[in-house]
Amino acid sequence: MPQQRKHGGQIIEVDRSVLSKLCLLIVVWLGASSALLAGATAPRPVVAAYIFPTDSLIQPGNIAARKLTRINYAFADLQGGRIVNGFANDDKNLAALVALKQQNPSLTVLISAGGWGRSGGFSDIALTKQSRAVFIASVADYVSRHELDGLDIDWEYPGIRGANNNFRTEDKQNYTLLLLELRHSFNKLEKQLHRRLYLTVATGAFSNFLAHTEMNKVARIVDTVNLMAYDYYDSDDATTGHHAPLFTNPADPRRISVDRSVREFEQAGVPASKIVLGVPFYSHAWSRVPATGNGLFQPGKPLSDDQFSAAPETLMKKGFIRFWDPIASAPYLYNPKTKIFVSYDDPRSLAAKSRYVLHNKLRGMMFWDYEGNSTGALLDAVDAGLLLRPKMNAKSFRLCAWKKAQRRGAVGQCLRARINRHPSARRAKSKLIHRQL
Repeated sequence: MPQQRKHGGQIIEVDRSVLSKLCLLIVVWLGASSALLAGATAPRPVVAAYIFPTDSLIQPGNIAARKLTRINYAFADLQGGRIVNGFANDDKNLAALVALKQQNPSLTVLISAGGWGRSGGFSDIALTKQSRAVFIASVADYVSRHELDGLDIDWEYPGIRGANNNFRTEDKQNYTLLLLELRHSFNKLEKQLHRRLYLTVATGAFSNFLAHTEMNKVARIVDTVNLMAYDYYDSDDATTGHHAPLFTNPADPRRISVDRSVREFEQAGVPASKIVLGVPFYSHAWSRVPATGNGLFQPGKPLSDDQFSAAPETLMKKGFIRFWDPIASAPYLYNPKTKIFVSYDDPRSLAAKSRYVLHNKLRGMMFWDYEGNSTGALLDAVDAGLLLRPKMNAKSFRLCAWKKAQRRGAVGQCLRARINRHPSARRAKSKLIHRQL
């Protein structure tokens, strides 16, 4: 009921119900605004794509730049203790990738050095202060010349055998020293270039890698640790298996999984906030696999993976049957006629890994490599799973609230709509899904 009040000698009527609603609206608006601003300060999950064009020219229109936060261009070579181009079109390709920032200003482009076939020089590079200085000077020149945002070290592997790499016991400490001195160099270079420079590493996801590195020290130096959580089984193995299972299946003779690797890295001193979970955009295949267990954890013969790079839907039209391992959260294909077994990741398994990343507060996800995203479905699954949407600032929030209020008298409706679309609110809703893992 309206009540009369005196004000300045005049009698006015005050409707208490209107005042109550107005106060409630102000409280809701302030609370929602604070929540949105708090969400805006939270770091956006990393989505890093390794792009490996070899001698091909990159077609920028084929890259969904807005769905990425980082591109790692693979691979620079190591010659004479210095970083140099690895392929014929690297200069043009790097320029094309840097130009993608026009579409996505927050995108960062890093050069990745090493990899499986080009890590042979790292042990010599890291051996002495002088050899490290030569390499670091070449990195500073390379990053500046190509207008890049940093360097990704993919040393496969310190202290242990990779493809064709030299290795020595001292690699364990020298790996740390190389990264530390690179970080110091970047700190100085940032002041000259007036932009942040990122230093990341790609690491093996196995215990022996941890035994030959000082990851507790490395984690304090680098921006992120890109955990290559795949190839747990590959086509050269005599037994089939999931090459990137999220969880350990007790029937797995190796007892391996993404979750196990993440826990081991955390126990070694790498905080979850530094771990970027690597996922594969490619498959592994075996032939002559018996039908027992639909081919899972069965003996098999090596088979070229390239012929099974097609989308699963295409393979299923050719006699393959898709199966889902609910324990490992991993799909696989088996053809009972040809006795071929294929292990891979699909949108469902990537969605589960995205939930895992959010639930365990990892820094984000990376994938090898972009060529495997031919249909776009895999990157879409990662993008949707990590709830990557443009951030809303306070200005856009208030404009929505007041303009719609003036036009329609619908402040409450506007607030609800903006909150529901905001990433922080969507993440809160996603917590309900985490229990399904």
